[in-house]
Amino acid sequence: MEKTFTAADFWNERFQDKDYIYGEEANDFLSDNAKLFKSGDAVLSLGEGEGRNIVFLAELGCQTKGVDFSKTGRDKALKLASKRNVKIDYDIADISTYPMGKNEWNSIISIFYPISENIRIPLFQYIKNALKPGGIFLLESYNKKQLDFDTGGPKDITHLISLNELTDNFKGFEIILAQDIVRNIQEGAHHNGLSSVSQFIARKPI
Repeated sequence: MEKTFTAADFWNERFQDKDYIYGEEANDFLSDNAKLFKSGDAVLSLGEGEGRNIVFLAELGCQTKGVDFSKTGRDKALKLASKRNVKIDYDIADISTYPMGKNEWNSIISIFYPISENIRIPLFQYIKNALKPGGIFLLESYNKKQLDFDTGGPKDITHLISLNELTDNFKGFEIILAQDIVRNIQEGAHHNGLSSVSQFIARKPI
């Protein structure tokens, strides 16, 4: 029987490039909000890819873990961490069923992880449960208007977020930031140029 080509296969193949396809530096929305992360914080990154964001947070003193289903991405993340002289953890897993725990993380981040609409409601619930009281959820994602641009991201609208979904699913949290903007993104070869994104930061009640 012919093997089915999976999403993990897609990302393993894409990450085979010797270069870091989204660059080695952290996403600038994340780095612009570095003040939200304190040394010693436990931080989980969803769809971490090649490690640029958890390596940055590890450099701030955070205890970081990435989760993704790409072994190739994990290998490159560990290589980048070694180059920067920091320690990271990284699990290979399906994020939709990944056990995040309860009241476990100071922060959970999602940077351009294309969350399919069929898993969003349960995934957001996992995130809310997994954050410690006072914990932060930070997300930057392409939104549906990104289909008007050719600068990165999924072509399938079901993998593009809307701000209303985020604010609706995080009712009861303190919404620190919720905005749709068009901004110039320069992240390696695959995120390059004017892009339509949603940016969202919410804090779990204490």
